[in-house]
Order: sequence, then structure tokens, then C-alpha cells
Amino acid sequence: MALNMTVGLRNPLKGLIVYSDRGSQYASQQYQSLLANHGFIGSMSRKDHCWDNSVSRLKDERVFWRNYQTRDEAKNDILNYILMFYNSQRLHSKLGYVSPQQFENNYWGVMSEAA
Repeated sequence: MALNMTVGLRNPLKGLIVYSDRGSQYASQQYQSLLANHGFIGSMSRKDHCWDNSVSRLKDERVFWRNYQTRDEAKNDILNYILMFYNSQRLHSKLGYVSPQQFENNYWGVMSEAA
């Protein structure tokens, strides 16, 4: 669902690296085919290193602290967390302590200046 939403909203270029944990849904033929059909590169966390990716951060920072009554409540809360906080406000050490949105804005600003 998230990958399809990203493709629909952002139209990412071929070669996009898509990180995930080692869950069966990400290792499935269906998901791997979806990546291949869009020209994306799948990258999974190392075995027994679930903290390698943002999925574990989402669980630690949001999901474990909530008691969702319905699947829709969980989906809405997680979507809100990702769009309104994680991507736009949360500072990421691996991005030089800027948010993913700011990092992307900086990247495209540099790319447009180089053109």
C-alpha cells in the first residue's frame, strides 16, 4: 500500500532504493515483482538487525505506545505520523539532522542549480 501510494504521488525514478525489514510480505514474490516492475531496488535490513530501518522506528516511536481499536484507526494514525511528523519534522542523524523532506528539498535545490 505505501509503495503504491508513493508511486502514485511522487512518481519516483527507476533505481529508487526501497528499504524494508525482512518480513515475509517484503520477501514475497508479489512485492519483489512490484519493485522490479517499477525498476526499484529492494534493500532489507541485516538479519537480526531490525533497527536498521525506519519500520522499527515507527514501531518504537508510535505503534507500541498506542492501543488501536480498529484497523482503520491504526492506518489513519500511522499515515498521519508518517506524513505530518516523520517525513516533515523528525530530524534524522543519517541525513545530517534534517527531516527527510528538508533533505529532499536540499537535494533537488542543488540538482536544479547544477542544471
